[in-house]
Amino acid sequence: MNTDELIESYVKKAEDLFADGFNCAQAVFAACAQLFGIDEQTALRLSASFGGGMGRMHYTCGAASAMFMLEGLCSGSATPRDTEGKMNNYVQVRLLADSFRATFGSITCSELLAMGQGRKTPCKQLVAGAVRIFLHKNAYLFADMQ
Repeated sequence: MNTDELIESYVKKAEDLFADGFNCAQAVFAACAQLFGIDEQTALRLSASFGGGMGRMHYTCGAASAMFMLEGLCSGSATPRDTEGKMNNYVQVRLLADSFRATFGSITCSELLAMGQGRKTPCKQLVAGAVRIFLHKNAYLFADMQ
């Protein structure tokens, strides 16, 4: 499988999780968690609170929040006072946020839902897009799979 096919298999997994009733954050995070050795049940529990714009308060989109959590697994620092590492992670998160915003118009749940008025909520597309954006940015994760 090439990188695009691999990415689409993760998109499909996220869409399936969302269709099964998991929230947007759970679908994105759990679909990609195995790349980091995190089992699905742990991933679903860890990301559960971020759905609906964080506890259904409609703040930052849960799909975007899940991307940011995944980025923490890629570039987050676990060293105290690692200012350089922390700043690098923030830059990476901003790149993801900029890409998500460029694709969907916002990273704020309430704004994204308002843009979808008159039709079904855009959440399935946001889930798929978040997985694509994250995995295209971090395609190196597939180096051993090809």
